[in-house]
Amino acid sequence: MPPPENPGQTSLFHVPAKRVPFLTRVQLRNYRSIAACDVRLGPLTFLVGPNGSGKSNFLDALRLTTDALRTSLEHALRDRGGVHEVRRRSSGHPTHFSIRLDFQLPEGAVGHFSFEVGARSHGDYVVQKEECAVGDAKYLVREGEVIVKPTSVAPPGSDDRLYLVNAAGLQEFRPVFDALSNMGFYNLNPDKIRALQSPDKGELLARDGFNLSSVLERLETLDDGSTKRRIEEYLSRIVPGLEGVEPKRVGHMETLEFRQQVEGAKVPLRFPAINMSDGTLRALGVLVALLQARVVDRVRVVGIEEPEVALHPAAAGILRDALRDGSRHAQVIVTSHSPDLLDASDVSPEEIISVMAEQGKTLIAPLDEATRSTLKDRLYTAGELLKTNQLSPDLNEVPEPKQLRLFELEPG
Repeated sequence: MPPPENPGQTSLFHVPAKRVPFLTRVQLRNYRSIAACDVRLGPLTFLVGPNGSGKSNFLDALRLTTDALRTSLEHALRDRGGVHEVRRRSSGHPTHFSIRLDFQLPEGAVGHFSFEVGARSHGDYVVQKEECAVGDAKYLVREGEVIVKPTSVAPPGSDDRLYLVNAAGLQEFRPVFDALSNMGFYNLNPDKIRALQSPDKGELLARDGFNLSSVLERLETLDDGSTKRRIEEYLSRIVPGLEGVEPKRVGHMETLEFRQQVEGAKVPLRFPAINMSDGTLRALGVLVALLQARVVDRVRVVGIEEPEVALHPAAAGILRDALRDGSRHAQVIVTSHSPDLLDASDVSPEEIISVMAEQGKTLIAPLDEATRSTLKDRLYTAGELLKTNQLSPDLNEVPEPKQLRLFELEPG
């Protein structure tokens, strides 16, 4: 298939209708630098703001939820330095943080999952409250005591673990657990990707991309290799002359081998991953993270930190096409401060969440009305406004912590 005449405006491929986004709304309170936020998400969301503004903290709150369900809350907090490193530090000395995720399941059921974790002395913590509601099913747990039971004979609670892990044994809550525990968040590390690795099952790409060769090997066996070929076509447009990439065994380890046209060579030459640039390896990792959901149905959300890093600005249009392509199979959330990535008229104001820092506090909100009107009227692109620091959040949409209603199931 020939490349489009304007790759920044036209998708490379015919793609199916978008999947309904899983996360519809995210509310956070006292999470790291975020005092409070309340934002709605679509199939593709750009979290846009300068370095140090707190974009990564928003994604990290979602990742903590996944980590706590996939491993344990204790492990998730310890991995971040403990609860005192997660709760917000301010003059008000909040002793807890709270997360609420509103969602819609594929079959149409809507609901929410929320929890509040309080800090105790000596680095200890307690799950002060947790609730989940999906359709007519619901539960509420307070410090390990099940207040609203999901069934007449309910699983026991614990004040240091999320109850949804236990409730996943009930068919009403299993889809919620599966979706939340399989969200994928990526901060890809080229050094990890190029290093020799032990083979694994390759079912899901790891956060830093270390198992990329195993994932590609598995993708070769699924859907007649269609997803892998799609990844290679995108990569060949990002990296001129590159024709393909294959997993390669080296003794009992594995790595990647790239095929690339070189001037004067009659056939593509083969290069190991150790010889490839950071930009090429990161681009491959981003493409696999985005498109693995075509064949791994349980991946509902993909979050990627600064996918444009180490890429030539001319590749931004192709990357943007890949993000849109990926958002048809899983909800995509990316952090970025790249004008090139946003420099297209089809980036709508509804897709942008603006992030800024003010006296150490992160402010997260949709664009203000004047900016939304400018983009809708196509007077400027989002990238052009970002270059002049005019992608401003609507400060009226930034709530105070006390205004958030994160829990609904309190008796009485």
